[in-house]
Amino acid sequence: MLKTLSLQAVPVSTESQDPLFFSEAEDVNEPVSPYAATKRSVELISYTYHHLYNMNITNLRFFTVYGPRGRPDMAPFIFISRVTRGEEIEQYGDGSTSRDYTYIDDIVDGVIRAIDRPYPYQIFNLGKGSGTNLGEFIELIEKHVGKKANIKVMPAQPGDVPFTNADVSKARRLLGYEPHIPMEEGIIKTVAWFKETYGEDGEKMFG
Repeated sequence: MLKTLSLQAVPVSTESQDPLFFSEAEDVNEPVSPYAATKRSVELISYTYHHLYNMNITNLRFFTVYGPRGRPDMAPFIFISRVTRGEEIEQYGDGSTSRDYTYIDDIVDGVIRAIDRPYPYQIFNLGKGSGTNLGEFIELIEKHVGKKANIKVMPAQPGDVPFTNADVSKARRLLGYEPHIPMEEGIIKTVAWFKETYGEDGEKMFG
């Protein structure tokens, strides 16, 4: 029997029905952005393949993954890079939006557990299980980069949700998943990697 994993960022509807957490059981069939719609479509297509061909398929919903060698188009890398080099960063909204930033080591642990524990068809959240608002996130970067951020406040982006926060109770119960890296420790590790790779002032970024 085939075993397949679908790895993706979280598909989010307009707002969570729970005021604190996003659960796998929530209705996410009204996504507010094309990006979220593509994520939900993957889950629906994968269910069709499970139904038609009896494939074991597990969909993993990643919540804002960051860490060493992270994607350069995401906020953790962009902000660390620009604060290190003394460049301006853009803050969308008043800084109150919150994201469940999840360190890469915790995500890798969750992926391995999902591979080792196949189910006929499942969806699991993989996140830290607690949110950090944008203002606090920037302050942590300032603290561990050792420089003050030059912040340009921008209007909130259309389709942006006020928070993401993973309910990981299902992954904990069925996979034994348990995130271990708190936000500040993850930022310390990521800043250390960035400076080792690109120099104390980011001088190696462009050759």
